[in-house]
Amino acid sequence: MAKLTFEELDKLRDEYRAQRAQRSWIRVGTSTCGIAAGAEAVYRTIVDEVRRRDLDIDVQRVGCVGMCYAEPLVEVNVQGAPRTMYSEVGTEAAERIVAEHVVNGNPIPGLAIPGIETLGYEDDGLAARQGKQVRIVLRNCGLIDPTKIEDSIARGGYQGLKRALFDLREEGVLEEMKASGLRGRGGAGYPTWLKWKSLREAHGPEKYMICNADEGDPGAYMDRSVLEGDPHTVIEGMLIACFATGTSRGYLYIRAEYPLAIDRIETALRQARRMGLIGKNILGTEFSCDLEVRLGAGAFVCGEETALMHSIEGKRGTPRPRPPFPAQSGLWGNPTNINNVETFANVAPIIVRGGEWFAQWGSGKSFGTKVFAVTGKVRHSGLVEIPMGTTLREIVVDICGGVPAGHRIKAVQTGGPSGGVIPSELLDTPVSYEGLQELGSIMGSGGMIVMDESDSMIDIVKFYTDFCVEESCGKCAPCRIGGKQMCLLLEKIQSGKGTWADVDTMKRVCLAMQKASLCGLGQTAPNPVLSTLRYFEDEYRALLGAR
Repeated sequence: MAKLTFEELDKLRDEYRAQRAQRSWIRVGTSTCGIAAGAEAVYRTIVDEVRRRDLDIDVQRVGCVGMCYAEPLVEVNVQGAPRTMYSEVGTEAAERIVAEHVVNGNPIPGLAIPGIETLGYEDDGLAARQGKQVRIVLRNCGLIDPTKIEDSIARGGYQGLKRALFDLREEGVLEEMKASGLRGRGGAGYPTWLKWKSLREAHGPEKYMICNADEGDPGAYMDRSVLEGDPHTVIEGMLIACFATGTSRGYLYIRAEYPLAIDRIETALRQARRMGLIGKNILGTEFSCDLEVRLGAGAFVCGEETALMHSIEGKRGTPRPRPPFPAQSGLWGNPTNINNVETFANVAPIIVRGGEWFAQWGSGKSFGTKVFAVTGKVRHSGLVEIPMGTTLREIVVDICGGVPAGHRIKAVQTGGPSGGVIPSELLDTPVSYEGLQELGSIMGSGGMIVMDESDSMIDIVKFYTDFCVEESCGKCAPCRIGGKQMCLLLEKIQSGKGTWADVDTMKRVCLAMQKASLCGLGQTAPNPVLSTLRYFEDEYRALLGAR
């Protein structure tokens, strides 16, 4: 395929949109969650039925729409009939959907999801609303075939890159990113524009851009779902970042445990390269940039940026002290910037609409939206994308349906193994970086686990502490020794042999780990312990007796 110019990109967008507007379609969710629930068999059944009946309708594979609890999901849009989403579809139901809905135009009420808005966001592909959700990162997930670049272009894909190259230029991109207030969605929350500015001002023989897709928190799968459902938005965000910082090479670091995400991002890279959106003289300009995938072995510590860079270099994934920061000395000693998948997925909409558009959502110093993977004791587990400032109660109860009948919410844990446990009486707290920190937790990358009254907080803490010990690289003593000592103390308390002196010792160990650990793994590993001691001391008291 010939390399695109910016005029040809616009022409293709208009052609693809026109083609899709005139077609009827069936969409089957085939991300990891859908496939695990049987979506592949459903997809094949629908394809076979459409061929057998010689129907003029597109059958599309799409990514995760967020309603993981209802998989396999099938959405049908037939000219002249209501648009309908079906949940928990099996092969027999798939045959009925084709026979009754597609052929006869009669939706099947017993199979359709009742009272839920269909995902009909056929706007400019930059944002979409669904109830209390505002979808920017997830704007295309469930709406496009992630293996077809045509679908992405029809939804406005690579328009942000075009505006960056031809209208804003490098400084203009940085200004829009500054106005947006976008902070890194990987957990630390550092201003994205400031990281990019540091890289732009750095000097070296080569500069590198890295996408951190080493998502490892238990219960978290936001980045995986974006890569599986809309890989081109991540690629476009990386290209814009490379252009703004004077970088010509980038890496997507993905854990090998994500085979579908890897396959779809590699497919997207090949398609973008064939169209000239990656490589030399992109869109006919002097900007040249290449991107490639590097696989990680699934070490949790490689989510830390210096350990990640060591892994890309072929070394053991262990952190190093900072400074120097990656912007001064990163990959192979060269200036480097690292952002996670969700951060890059926000970039193109910001560049097209402008930073102030993005900043209209938010609370305090936390702007835009945040994607969470809500799991645990909750009716509707899955992905949600909410404006910053939305309360925990709105997420857990209003969007995700609360806990099953007969139970009550006890706590919500945010931030993965590095986060804290927030009690039910604080669920009206708005979600923001600062708000969660005040409660003794963190935003993290976006994992959110709901617990009910049957869960033991000490068991939860022991699980996360074991996880951090298992995943510690062992390089620094505070994390290596401190984590193990916390595990031993928790085991002693669980067995009924602990004392309040053990709790005091555990607090001192936590403080030492926070102050002296080399990287974020050790520094934040005490959060679950400290937050449960703060909010659920009665459970410790029950095992230890009164002071």
